[in-house]
Amino acid sequence: QVQLVESGGGLVQPGGSLRLSCAASRNIFSINAMNWYRQAPGKEREWVAGITRGGIASYVDSVKGRFTISRDNANNTLLLQMNSLKPDDTAVYYCNARGLIGTVSPVSGYWGQGTQVTVSS
Repeated sequence: QVQLVESGGGLVQPGGSLRLSCAASRNIFSINAMNWYRQAPGKEREWVAGITRGGIASYVDSVKGRFTISRDNANNTLLLQMNSLKPDDTAVYYCNARGLIGTVSPVSGYWGQGTQVTVSS
């Protein structure tokens, strides 16, 4: 299993930046895929970005060119750099891990508790 703890959320003005972190309790090099999701009040959880063990990153269209997902393997941390933030980016952001090498994992993977991001002037 793996425990995931998000941090770095907060209040930022439109056009500003935030960096979210997800600290994992195991070597993230042993995790095949890590993702960021977000959920705004009254809406379903939305996939935002993902990165494979090999470093291949993908993004939802609405954040392309503004968000960057990365893995800091040395510190067992998943990062999400968010630039040019918009009010529509306001949501609780969740870290997700799927495909733990050498283990039997839930289909949906493991989830953190979430961190609130609010973009408002």
